[in-house]
Amino acid sequence: MDVSIITNVAAASKPSHGFFDTTAGQVGVCYGEMGNNLPSNSEAVDMFKRNNIRRIRMYDVNPNALNALRGSNIELILDIPNHKIDGIANNPMEATKWVRDNVESYNDVTFKYISVGNELKPRDLVGKETILIQAMQNIDKALSDARLSNIKVSTTTYMGAFTGTYPPSNGRFNATYLNFLQQAIDFLAEKQSPLLVNIYTYFGYIQNPKDIPLEFALFKPTKGFIDDNNKLPYQNLFDANLDSVYAALEKSRGGSLEVVVSRAVGPREARKPITTYIFAMFDENDKPDAETEKYFGMFRPTDKKLKYGVNFLISTNLLGETS
Repeated sequence: MDVSIITNVAAASKPSHGFFDTTAGQVGVCYGEMGNNLPSNSEAVDMFKRNNIRRIRMYDVNPNALNALRGSNIELILDIPNHKIDGIANNPMEATKWVRDNVESYNDVTFKYISVGNELKPRDLVGKETILIQAMQNIDKALSDARLSNIKVSTTTYMGAFTGTYPPSNGRFNATYLNFLQQAIDFLAEKQSPLLVNIYTYFGYIQNPKDIPLEFALFKPTKGFIDDNNKLPYQNLFDANLDSVYAALEKSRGGSLEVVVSRAVGPREARKPITTYIFAMFDENDKPDAETEKYFGMFRPTDKKLKYGVNFLISTNLLGETS
């Protein structure tokens, strides 16, 4: 039973050591639109094309963006927002309508995955713990009925769902999250669909700066550590977080896990590469959370200039260094 992991990486700071290799085309971007000065959707799609960005994630349906993506062959992860899950879970016809309006109507858009929810929290779903799996099943059935079974259904979780992540081999789901997510994990394994995981090393560092060296979080050269249980070396926080997710899934009927991102160094090298979506495409000045979250973009929205060195155009690593 194989479960793949797709990660979303917040790149708030420019790493000083090349990490993601874009040669395999496994690196995409998260395309958020919480800003009042963003390029138009057609301009954004033109930027994806010019920069050889072949995979994007959108957090909600935007007809203008979907129309701009027509015929582009850019692979899309499309989210169903958390507030829409209840209706889809409790009414299969709502799932059918959602698929018809937002997927079938755009038959020349390359949908890759539908993510049912983003970072759902059990405390927000007391008395409605089954709506996630019900919504996933209903969307999957609607896609199948529309002869679109090639589009996989998933959900997105985050590092807050895990505990015991140091050393990575000790990683496991928080008991409350496991009770909530176990049926979804079983569904993903049965359908051979990936699990989407938001891994934000930036937040991992700022929440625990005493125990996590800055160099370890920024992919700078560091001696790192060796996990005494699996004997694997870890030179950066991303690898450590990721392998703790693997460990948790292996303890939760997740089976053997495949990694999907070409990377220069690190453990689990024998596995397949990980598909990674960098958060985010643009700075978003209307984001309601911490001020820092408004500046995670790779590109400035006003002049469309690249802020740090991700080069999707040639055989490079994350810094644009030729490999």
